[in-house]
Amino acid sequence: MRLVETPDWGDPPPCDDQTLWERAARGDRAAFGELYQRHAEAVWNYAYRLTGSWSTAEDLTSSTFLAAWRKLGDMTLVNSSARPWLYTVASNLARHEFRRAGRFSRVLTRVPLNDTARDHADEVAAQIDADRRLRVVLDAVDKLPKGERQAVELCLLGELSTAETAEVLGIAEVSVRARVSRARSRLRGLLGGMGLEEEGR
Repeated sequence: MRLVETPDWGDPPPCDDQTLWERAARGDRAAFGELYQRHAEAVWNYAYRLTGSWSTAEDLTSSTFLAAWRKLGDMTLVNSSARPWLYTVASNLARHEFRRAGRFSRVLTRVPLNDTARDHADEVAAQIDADRRLRVVLDAVDKLPKGERQAVELCLLGELSTAETAEVLGIAEVSVRARVSRARSRLRGLLGGMGLEEEGR
């Protein structure tokens, strides 16, 4: 008797975001969990670039996915990707947070009171310095005209493609490139006379 081997078809291809989004909208929590696994780190990184704060980035990431869960049935994704929409929500939430608490008002005091280890203190000091420098850049970005600021937040800070940014903003790709180019020139002017060694104002 000859045994017939069952062919190994391998793992099924992963679902795209649109399919997962639609399944989640029908109540499939596992599908939403997969969306979270795919995009949570990117959303946190984007939120950190917008705020310069670890804790605020964590809060914004949680709030962004909570908003996504509540709006699953109402939203259409860009190019079957959830990331542009998630970035837009995170950006809006960040602006709301700045208005509520005051822009860049959080004090960066992350050194544990009972931890005097020098190597850890050096790490914390380096991180605080990096955060302070980022805040200077974010302060300059916030001074840009709205259209340029949105393009910078999505295209440069969020690392979306010009096509994705154009679709999110409802403008042509050439307009996105023009806004980013103008923004770069303005930022060079804003940051050129502002020493990064000084506290961001």
